Amino acid sequence: MLMYLKVFLIGGLLCVIGEAIILKTKLTAARILVVYITAGVILSALGLYGPLVRFAGAGATVPLTGFGHALAQGAIAGVQEMGLLGAFTGGLTATAGGIAAAIFFGFLIAIFFKPKPKDYQ
Repeated sequence: MLMYLKVFLIGGLLCVIGEAIILKTKLTAARILVVYITAGVILSALGLYGPLVRFAGAGATVPLTGFGHALAQGAIAGVQEMGLLGAFTGGLTATAGGIAAAIFFGFLIAIFFKPKPKDYQ
């Protein structure tokens, strides 16, 4: 039960920070996405995101910062295994399953539902 609370609080806090960025700045969603992924990479490289993942589990791995963490950890493992080339391939290898699932399920949803463009007025 305590783990669910930790997941909810940490994941919710990351979402609140994102919402505050949306409301207080003129950053687009795409730029906020890049900021979150980059923050995950930097925090992971500094050794700060790993303890957060151990503490909050999915509350830290599901948001975009968790994707950045996975990229960084994959690049680190790739360098240890293959040298400099691993810096370029390790992150992609570590996140390939999640990327493939996102593409597959996005395609599946597009088949069953008729996507419509958003009407900006």
